[in-house]
Amino acid sequence: MREIFYAGVYWPERKESAEECARRAERFFRLLSLCDPIYARWFEQANSLKKALQLQFEPSYETFLRFFKSRKYNEGKLGFSFSAWTGHAENGHGGVVSLSCGSAFGPTPNSCLVDLPYAGPEEQRVLTAPVLIEVMRAMVLAWEPDWGGVISHAYQDIRDEPGGHPRTGWLMYLSRRRGEVPPLPAPVRVEPVEDQGSLIVLTPERFNTDNPEHVALADQVRALLEQAGVLKGYGDYGPFPS
Repeated sequence: MREIFYAGVYWPERKESAEECARRAERFFRLLSLCDPIYARWFEQANSLKKALQLQFEPSYETFLRFFKSRKYNEGKLGFSFSAWTGHAENGHGGVVSLSCGSAFGPTPNSCLVDLPYAGPEEQRVLTAPVLIEVMRAMVLAWEPDWGGVISHAYQDIRDEPGGHPRTGWLMYLSRRRGEVPPLPAPVRVEPVEDQGSLIVLTPERFNTDNPEHVALADQVRALLEQAGVLKGYGDYGPFPS
């Protein structure tokens, strides 16, 4: 089975202006560009490959401010939505970033998602724990989310995890507000992301749902985190501070 992953971070209602979201987006894309060369250039998404390749942009504060103030990406009270593409025409070699930010409505209206490569040399470079740690750090430092991770679609297919709760991933991020991460079994590694929260790395090698030891470890870590009370849904532990 081909294991396909995405990186994502999520946060509840947090009303922010176009200027605030543009600053965060600029920081995120700048930090992401340091993770791997595939994140060095960006294009707006379009209905055709030809048109999208004509929409390259510089991920600067000024560019994002222009985007977020345009009708195309400004959703009024629901904040701002934006997607960008790395320009890799080969299927699976590049990635897409999808942003929803600035919304003060709903329990999980804000997110930053990165579709990770699943083919070619880009997959071999990016789908390693050291690179993905830096990808997650870029997301956390820019967006200050509540939770996130590098998630396997295959693992989610075999585990029906409740909506509105953090998901189990190869990497998992939990903000400090959720509480203290308990001791976890080897080879799991836990490291701080500055003063924001904790990043949990399940395995130093690539997580594989076909490996029963990996699945058992993910299930065990999930159970320990649930017992510690750090995986509660938003409605279970009160409103998120604005």
